[in-house]
Amino acid sequence: MDVGLCRAKVGRLTVTGELGYEFNVPASQQRALYHILMEAGRGMGLAEIGYNTVNSLRMEKSFGIWSKEFTWAYTPGMSGLDRFIAFAKKDFIGRDAALKERDQVPPKRKLVTLEIAAEDADASAFEPVWLGERRIGFVTSGAYGHFVGKSLAMAYLDRDITAPGTTVEVHIIGIRRKAKILPGPAFDPEGIRMRA
Repeated sequence: MDVGLCRAKVGRLTVTGELGYEFNVPASQQRALYHILMEAGRGMGLAEIGYNTVNSLRMEKSFGIWSKEFTWAYTPGMSGLDRFIAFAKKDFIGRDAALKERDQVPPKRKLVTLEIAAEDADASAFEPVWLGERRIGFVTSGAYGHFVGKSLAMAYLDRDITAPGTTVEVHIIGIRRKAKILPGPAFDPEGIRMRA
């Protein structure tokens, strides 16, 4: 798609949970694209936001990202990405391992979203998650969800402790904070805003 004088690949996708688009252009055109978009949106209230805002929005939607929730260390069954595997396809790299995980040896951990009773600090990454004196997992990322008014985190927990509503504790800055496993995203769980 041509955006001003920039040739862009545009995809309708979002990491914030809102109806959004991602523009990809060569690095040499990024500044020009930025100015074109800011000028076009001037009368519509377009504003810049930073990384922490994006992180807050994605946490409210339980959207994992590469390098945090999705890495080589976590399997599709652990992360929930197994729902995108075409198991009927005859041959692909990792097929045998994916089938084994699905049919024989379920993953030991599962990705969940937590609502944390945090008062003065939010989880960020690698904080331990406890059930009594048993360490049952760790946080991959966290942030305060401004729309829902709650401290949120995503965490990999032992598979037997992932039922929604289960109360656990997250160690944040030396203090164990009560946390509850959510059944899904804290904000717009049906994804209506992304389809508006």
